[in-house]
Amino acid sequence: MSVTVATLGFPRIGPRRELKTELESHWAGRSDAESLLAAAARLRAGNWAWQRERGADVIPSNDFSLYDHVLDTSVMVGAIPPAYGWTGGAVDCATYFAMARGTQGGAACAHGHAPHGAGGVPAAEMTKWFDTNYHYLVPEFSADQVFRLSSTKPLDEYNEARAQGIETRPVLLGPVSYLLLGKARGGDFDPLTLLPRLLPVYVAMLRALADAGAGWVQIDEPSLVLDLSDAARAAYAQAYAVLHAALDGTRLMLATYFGALGDNLATALALPVDGLHIDLVRAPGQLQAVLDGARADLVLSLGVIDGRNVWRADLNAILAAIAPAVRSGRALQLAPSCSLLHSPLDLDRESALDGDVRSWLAFAVQKIGELAILARALNEGAEAVRGELDAASAAVASRRTSPRINNPAVRARVVEGMGQEGRITPFPARQAVQREALNLPPFPTTTIGSFPQTPEVRQARAAQAKGVLSDDAYEAFLKEEIAGAIRWQEEAGLDVLVHGEFERNDMVQYFGERLSGFVFTRHGWVQSYGSRCVRPPIIHGDVARPAPMTVGWWKYAQSLTARPMKGMLTGPVTILNWSFVRDDQPRETTCRQIAYAIRDEVVDLERAGAAVIQIDEAALREGLPLRRRDWQAYLDWAVACFRIASSGVADGTQIHTHMCYSEFNDIIAAIAAMDADVISIETARSKMELLDAFVGHRYPAEIGPGVYDIHSPREPSVDEMVALLKAAAERLDVGQIWVNPDCGLKTRKWPEVRPAIAGMVAAARVMRAG
Repeated sequence: MSVTVATLGFPRIGPRRELKTELESHWAGRSDAESLLAAAARLRAGNWAWQRERGADVIPSNDFSLYDHVLDTSVMVGAIPPAYGWTGGAVDCATYFAMARGTQGGAACAHGHAPHGAGGVPAAEMTKWFDTNYHYLVPEFSADQVFRLSSTKPLDEYNEARAQGIETRPVLLGPVSYLLLGKARGGDFDPLTLLPRLLPVYVAMLRALADAGAGWVQIDEPSLVLDLSDAARAAYAQAYAVLHAALDGTRLMLATYFGALGDNLATALALPVDGLHIDLVRAPGQLQAVLDGARADLVLSLGVIDGRNVWRADLNAILAAIAPAVRSGRALQLAPSCSLLHSPLDLDRESALDGDVRSWLAFAVQKIGELAILARALNEGAEAVRGELDAASAAVASRRTSPRINNPAVRARVVEGMGQEGRITPFPARQAVQREALNLPPFPTTTIGSFPQTPEVRQARAAQAKGVLSDDAYEAFLKEEIAGAIRWQEEAGLDVLVHGEFERNDMVQYFGERLSGFVFTRHGWVQSYGSRCVRPPIIHGDVARPAPMTVGWWKYAQSLTARPMKGMLTGPVTILNWSFVRDDQPRETTCRQIAYAIRDEVVDLERAGAAVIQIDEAALREGLPLRRRDWQAYLDWAVACFRIASSGVADGTQIHTHMCYSEFNDIIAAIAAMDADVISIETARSKMELLDAFVGHRYPAEIGPGVYDIHSPREPSVDEMVALLKAAAERLDVGQIWVNPDCGLKTRKWPEVRPAIAGMVAAARVMRAG
């Protein structure tokens, strides 16, 4: 029986971020829904052809999305909250993007539909997809939830591929994971109790796919790698018994990823499915247990190529590792560990990348090629691809032994500093010194750091990079932008200012470009959410700071105002979690190296006169391991790294941090242990619910609960922000509360930002007046 190559999902954005361009054109009203859908169809066609040409035998469909695959599932099952005005039938683009981005009252949507209510409607809550930097729209359920088949997208895209001569395996997010990823609204109930109502919709879709000729359907159940309750395990048994009974001929591939099945293995193996995908990159040790317990006729899909990192694989080592599965004689598929959504598209476009480093890498397209080589080795014998196998092993060995990755001084500093993290003076004493020095009013106002990166800013940066604009002219341009931003902040009435970060391309890339041990791509874009794409840096060696990175810009900005100017830095854990990280040493070691580099910058900012320094740790929680038993070890070193970065300053220097969308309840003790003086968090979409964790823990420090959702173009009213601040004041001591947006304003436009920030300042003044 031959081994086949399968892909679980493919990058959606296109080689030149065509999806981003088309989405933003549509949202701006420059193109209609038909044009957007036509462009999406072209991208899908290209993706299918690309995978087939590179050697994939099993190609997914319905892995493409205009915004988010979890949102697509909500639309498919009709889980549209009443606020979006949906009354049944097909869900149109206006409703879809209203859930994704919100709507602004008083104007029609870009696609010509009327707004949803006079004040518009906020976007759905958004959070991180497991422990990745991908964001999904959180499903929202009511106790009387009605599910109905409201989109035929999986069927439509299967038929679309078939019309192009490509047989695909449609992908559905599994019903149990979908419910577990959602949240209950308007009552205290377990979303899993809705499973009997949800399953008929899945049955209808599976039958439609079967009628269309789909031989296999991939059902993703990533929640099977989490800590599950007995009720959740029972829900899996219930769900798949129903789905199995409804099918006639079409087979199900159950896909798990991001970790080991562990204590859920027996549950997974007992389900009446035809295939099982397991992640052997994150959890290589689970292979033998799966082989020992799996039915003889169960097709195993082995996730042997890392779908979440960029390193070239040691193909000989993989063949040795999966030898027990090969000897078992069962049907096998070789696949990435998870969807390639989390990988850049094509290394061949990186012609400017350093040759040595380039030889160590593989992006999505190359990863399919690696799988094809492995399949040939198993089907035709290793000698048929001996050159390719040995070249891969040589590249891996070259990286591990390269002198470019080793810095003895950096390694020694990490060892010498173990156990010496943290500020000496307790927070209450520091707080008193800081309040006297800063003399801020109650409900002090600030922003998170970045201001809109206008087309002019991006064009100037591109011109400077190409040599069209001189370095001196570029610096003069940036100084003018900073000066204008400071004048505007003073006019708006903000209390603690920022310089706007106009010189920064990205909050991680900017620092990585100034640290040793990093390399960068030109086209290695990865989707974060919707049209938001990032180019994660690649950490290939030991990390150090050769020179100050932000001090000059901070000194210039502070020279223009008498108000406090925040120094703005990205924290070590976030730099780590938002990079492709070397896999030849523990992540903790790399993070500690970054922490000392950031510490040097913090100390230099203080010496230059900065009284307020923000060290963003937006991604601290997203690095949390998926299994609770592994949490404490991660939190211990993550907190230690923040404390390394922040503890080199005097008591009067106020250290801020910022965290993005997170459920804080389970890690609130670790957040307190970070010992920041002020933390800002994203709470607008949750309507301050996320503050409950801080209240329950009696969080001692100051908090900036976001009152303005920057991920939506919608402008909140002053009354809305006052209501949010009053909700915060019911939970926190008034002296703890700062007033700020949810996150940085880089992705927004000035016409949106100016009135929203003016409203935020007005809301703070209302609160001060009592």
